[in-house]
Amino acid sequence: MAENLNKEMLLEDLMEDRFGRYSKYIIQDRALPDARDGVKPVQRRILYAMYHDGNTFDKAYRKSAKTVGLVIGNYHPHGDSSVYEAMVRMSQTWKMNVPLIDMQGNNGSIDDDPAAAMRYTEARLSAFAQHLCNDIDEETVSFTYNFDDTTLEPTVLPAGFPQLLVNGSTGIAAGYATNIPPHNVTEIIDATIHRLKQPACTTEELMDIVAGPDFPTGGIVQGEEGIKDYFTTGKGRVVIRSKVEVKETKAMKQLIITEIPYEVIKANLVRKIDDIRLNKSLDGLLDVRDESDRNGLRVVVDIRKDADETLITNYLYKNTDLQVYYNANMVAIIGKRPEQVGLIRLLDAFIDHRKDVVLKRSQYRYNKMEDRVHILEGLIKAVSILDEIIALIRLSKDKKEAMDRLVEAFEFTLRQADAIVSLRLYRLTSTDIVELKEEFALLINEMEFLKTVIEEPTMLRRVMIGELTEVKKQFGYPRRSHIEKEVSEIVIDKMSLIPSERVFVTISQDGYLKRVSMRSKIASEGNLTGLKENDRLLGMIECDTLDTLICITDKGNYAYLPVYQIEEGKFKDIGTHLSQWVKMEGVEKLIKAFVFKDFDTYGWIVTVSKKGFIKKTLAKDWVLQRNSKVSMAMNLQPKDEIVASCIAYEHDSIAIVSEQGYVSYYSLDQVPEVSTRSKGVKAANLASGDALASATIINDQSDYVILLTQKGLSKRIRVSDLTKTNRPVKGELIAKKVKSNPQIVQFILSGKVYSQFDVVDTTLKTFAFKDVSIMAKDVTFSNALPLSTKALFVPTIEEVLLKDAPVVIESSEHVEMMTLDID
Repeated sequence: MAENLNKEMLLEDLMEDRFGRYSKYIIQDRALPDARDGVKPVQRRILYAMYHDGNTFDKAYRKSAKTVGLVIGNYHPHGDSSVYEAMVRMSQTWKMNVPLIDMQGNNGSIDDDPAAAMRYTEARLSAFAQHLCNDIDEETVSFTYNFDDTTLEPTVLPAGFPQLLVNGSTGIAAGYATNIPPHNVTEIIDATIHRLKQPACTTEELMDIVAGPDFPTGGIVQGEEGIKDYFTTGKGRVVIRSKVEVKETKAMKQLIITEIPYEVIKANLVRKIDDIRLNKSLDGLLDVRDESDRNGLRVVVDIRKDADETLITNYLYKNTDLQVYYNANMVAIIGKRPEQVGLIRLLDAFIDHRKDVVLKRSQYRYNKMEDRVHILEGLIKAVSILDEIIALIRLSKDKKEAMDRLVEAFEFTLRQADAIVSLRLYRLTSTDIVELKEEFALLINEMEFLKTVIEEPTMLRRVMIGELTEVKKQFGYPRRSHIEKEVSEIVIDKMSLIPSERVFVTISQDGYLKRVSMRSKIASEGNLTGLKENDRLLGMIECDTLDTLICITDKGNYAYLPVYQIEEGKFKDIGTHLSQWVKMEGVEKLIKAFVFKDFDTYGWIVTVSKKGFIKKTLAKDWVLQRNSKVSMAMNLQPKDEIVASCIAYEHDSIAIVSEQGYVSYYSLDQVPEVSTRSKGVKAANLASGDALASATIINDQSDYVILLTQKGLSKRIRVSDLTKTNRPVKGELIAKKVKSNPQIVQFILSGKVYSQFDVVDTTLKTFAFKDVSIMAKDVTFSNALPLSTKALFVPTIEEVLLKDAPVVIESSEHVEMMTLDID
């Protein structure tokens, strides 16, 4: 004994052995249902305990605590809460198509409210569950000892109907999980009867009877292919959609939700819809409220009268549990092993079990009747020799001697002799003799019928069909879930969900953005917008939430960001960094931003690099389908960076300035149109140590150019004074060099005399072109503007105009080019 106790085992072998035992227990005796009676062990024990204790549908309710105590005391050595929870679930009409427990009191709700404590509720078997337990006392199923060997419990219930398919099941075991949807009891019984009559029928034939799952909460089930998959293989996916009706009133429209998907918690669904309303994720939602009562489920969503109800419904389908996917995974215990099974396999498992039950019941009843007939034969025979029997009994000392004398004298059997001596004399009246003979005749007829059932498969099948038909008559109901063949595709125009609203957007060079309401902007008039320390303002613009931002960075990348995605803040806030929406690698500075209403415009974004390259790319080529990370705007050489970017249209020219003050001015027709990933062409011939600083577009709105230096000096020159050349050139020097006070040009901008530009000094200052002195090209810069050396020009955010592409008109004589502007 000591050696056995000290046996050494490898940890791996020990764990494998123990986990193997645990897994087997969980799979066979806890989490998965038996395909024959359709219940898990805890459910079977609850049902049997109530049936055995007489707690049936035709009796008074009993305290749930009494049943729970009975179950854990005799059959299920686990926590009382797990037993009570299983008991409650079997009583919930929103979980079970036909409840197995009839509970009185608070048994929870579809809002996931907990049931009252077991001491407050009362329960009994439902009439439906009675058909699971009927005939259990007639040796129809095998019994085994309970956990402490003090009593017996059934290993399976007789099950008068396919419970597993009717009410479904869900559970998670070790390595296995099951998720069997509930089905309509009428359809399942009809399919069982058809299978009994046609054992070789196909799944397609059964699908003509069983349309698909039928959930107690109703709803619309979509996906005939998914239904066929799980009917055939045991695994498939369908869509469950809420039933939504549209009602229109004088003031608004209403979405009336009367059915929701199976196992969806209604309160959570209502809360999610209300969150969408509060967060303004969807324009048009006014209110949502739960109007459900004892008459049924009803959730009302109020929407604006001019709102698109189809769009809103589709959005709610996609973003809430108004529509869910149901993944059927039909795993059940068959032959003490878990199997993934389809509809036919489950029906066959039930049919085989039911045949065995009916045969055993018939044999049990036949044996009982045979025993009774044998006794009746002895009683009837005893009537004809009654006087002799009485005399013989009077001469006997006790019952045993009387029985022995009857067997010896009249050739009765011991069973007959026992019945005779135990018989009361009043039973031997003429009336009772007639009753004995009638009973004898009835028993003989019944035995002949039972013998036929036992020996003839046709009669056995007829009995099973008759009993199933009675269950269908008693518990059948119309289908609750509507089946649709195809899964409806949810098409949502994302932009139509965004409320069109005028807002104010600010962008900083370090990449901080914010969207400000017009009210907040007006209230902050005259104040500087919030900026991080050492950051500078890139620009501000009034635009629409439906517009799109293109932000160019110095590292040759660009970000594509719809305005509605930018978080709303106050004008004095710093804002949120661009990386919140668009992934960026390393530190990148923003050098320009553009607002697009529509990318279908005949315009180009022009980019210029520090080392002297230029490119132009058509607006529509900047559109991104996925904007989760930055994309390439210009293929830069090592240590190069973008210094300027601008929007250009047909017939525009460009003026590019270097840090040393050389301006190259030429038509953009000389710059080829390329993709965003191109490096472009040479923009200017730079002197040694020089670099490009800035660029501006020259068009019919450009009478002057202004140059700003890093020291806050400025200069205005007439465009007509600039020399227009071809690309590339070194350009002309537009300011006299002063060796004692060298100036580095930082910006060049173009406009008319009253055009305005912003500079951030201690405050945001706005100047007009007329504020800058007009000077000749051969003189140095002036300090006409009251700016410090720390003043910084604000590049502004440009709004892109809609331009049609040139229309080519061909004739026999000439080809004419026309450009149409759309304001």
